[in-house]
Formats: sequence, structure tokens, C-alpha cells
Amino acid sequence: MTFRKEVFKLRVEQRVWTKAGGWTRQTAEVNDLCAQLVLLFGCRKAFGHSEFFQEIKDLYPDAYIMGCSTAGEISGTRVLDNSLVSTAVEFKHTKLYGTEIKLSEVKNSFQAGVLLAQSIPKGDLSHLFVLSDGLAVNGSELVKGLMCCLPENVAVTGGLAGDGSDFNETLTFLNKPPQKDTVAVIGFYGDRLKIGYGSVGGWDPFGPERLITRSDGNVLYEMDGRSALELYKVYLGEHAAGLPATGLLFPLSIRVKEHEKGLVRTILSINEEKQSLTFAGDMPEGKYARLMKANFDRLIDGATEAAKNSFEAAGSVSPELAILISCVGRKLLLKQRTEEEVEGVRDILGADTVLAGFYSYGEICPFTFGASPELHNQTMTVTTFREE
Repeated sequence: MTFRKEVFKLRVEQRVWTKAGGWTRQTAEVNDLCAQLVLLFGCRKAFGHSEFFQEIKDLYPDAYIMGCSTAGEISGTRVLDNSLVSTAVEFKHTKLYGTEIKLSEVKNSFQAGVLLAQSIPKGDLSHLFVLSDGLAVNGSELVKGLMCCLPENVAVTGGLAGDGSDFNETLTFLNKPPQKDTVAVIGFYGDRLKIGYGSVGGWDPFGPERLITRSDGNVLYEMDGRSALELYKVYLGEHAAGLPATGLLFPLSIRVKEHEKGLVRTILSINEEKQSLTFAGDMPEGKYARLMKANFDRLIDGATEAAKNSFEAAGSVSPELAILISCVGRKLLLKQRTEEEVEGVRDILGADTVLAGFYSYGEICPFTFGASPELHNQTMTVTTFREE
């Protein structure tokens, strides 16, 4: 007589809330699910329905409930607006630890990252997932702060909350109702969890490279000695009237080191009085910046390449869960083709992988597996999870 070995692995169930239909199940029912983590992504206005948080807590009483406001929600291969997407995850062999911090209670974004990294246990830590306020943060400084206090083998992925194309207020939360000005992290512990990740853009450069001659952190004042806002308006032409939202269609790529991949940066706000542009991450003086424009096919191919990188990094085995974080600028450009980039991810990871995620104001992920994480804009990032 032979006995079949029972396979224990990560289990996932997903639900979607809409104003018209309430909560509906998106995956097959999972019997006796004991979730340790619920990821909840949704439209900022949808979070105004205060009863949702208690409903999720009643369904999954022992879980960390972590999430943020978005510029669009991902459920399977659908891209939604004005909804909430709940993805509950049960781990068999993995422990979790979560914490949060208010940006208003620390000196700066770097210190927020340091304090968060210092507050979580390091023993057996395998991965850190972070969600941050999308407007009050310098994302690249947050990542630097996290990494200076984490073990070298621990990768960080995640993203910045969104608010559609409004840029008014973003919300983030961990085990409490959504609030602005917050950064939350979840640490994953154990060697049975196999995580892959990938990040690819797909934008084409145009125009000359310009030297950043005056900046302060993520605020850009001058390029080539000229007003950064003035130069930007010249390139945008008729699109300049719609700033900062139209700036999503024309991000900047900054070259930090020669022969290094450029980091793409998106505008968060403008200041007419100071003639400045505020970006989601640092714009360091002495570096070179170049305007970017969309190539629709390359944007979609970029999402597929990010999925391939994540798939291969985790052993080329279909994962149980994939978290997709893509930039709001891609969504505004792709419009009716937006779901094509999500479908491209599905084609790589397989039909059994549960896809969840959101459109963001910034994406956090290493360029390549094993490299240091960076704050990106206008990319698709894919983080995959499976247990052995």
C-alpha cells in the first residue's frame, strides 16, 4: 500500500466589493481558511464606507489587515475602479510581523524607514513588504532608511498609495481604519516561503539629457541652470495646463551612475511660485535627467518581462499568489488596454495564481533579483509568493 504525502501550501481567497453588488467571491471557496494576512486595496472614496473594516475583521479575526488607497485595483486579470479588493492569505510554514509609523511623528522619510526596520525582529526574516502614504513621503529616502537597518539578504518590495489622478489624499493602514501620513510594513519569516520579484518599465526617452543643477531631496528647481517647471512646460506643450496629472504621461528618467539603468520619476505636485516640481523620489544634484514618453507595446511587454523575472527568481514554479503594483501613469496611458499588462502577467505565472494589486504613485522593488531595492515610477512590479 502506498500513502500519498499531503502537500501543505499557501492558500488564498479573494473578494471584491462594489457599491452596486457589495462583497462577491472571486476565487473558489477555501474551507476552514485561517488567514494570517489580508491585503486590502481600494479607491479612497470607497474606504469611506466605515463598516468594511469590521466586516473584514469578522471574516479573518486572526489576520493582519494591511492595505492602501489606489489609482485602480487589480483582481485576477481585471482592473477595477471605485472598488475594494480583499485578498486573504493562509501560510502553513511562514510567520508574520507587522508594524506602522506616522510620517508626521518623525524627522523625515529616511528616519521613518530606519525606525520601522529597527522595530521588527531580524531572526529568520526573509522578506519585507511595505505600503506608504503616496504624497507625504520621499519614497527613495524611505527605502534607504529601511535598507540601512535590514540584513543584506532581505529584499523589500511594495508601493506608494494612490488617489486616482486627483493627488489630494492617500490612505494606508495596518490593523486599523485607513489614515493618511502612514507607512506600514509586514515581515515574512522562515525558509519555506519562496519569493520572486521583478520590475520593468517600457518607456522611451526623448529630448536631450539635462543636468540637475538645483534640487532639495525630491524637489527639483533647476536643470541646466533653468527653471525646471518652465522647461517641463515647454516639452509638455498643450499638456502643461493639466499639471501635475499630465506629468504622469511624461516622467523623467535620472541617470545616477554612468552605464547604470535610469530610475524613472513621476511628478507629485508643482509650485508655480518657486517654479519647482516635487517628485516621488530623490532628484540628486549633479545627475542627469531626461524626459520619457510612452511606447504602448513596450509598456505591456514590460509587465510580461517583470512577471518572467519574478517567476524565474522563485524557481520557475507557478506561485500561489502574486502582488502586482503598477503606476497610475501607465493606467492613464494604456486606458482600455490596461488589462493587457495584467493578462501578460497571468500568461507567465499560470491560471492557478491568484493576482491582486493596485495602481500606485510609486513602486518599490530591486531592478534585478538580489540587487538593492529602489523607488521606481511608471513601472510594473510583480512579487510572487509560494510555500514549499
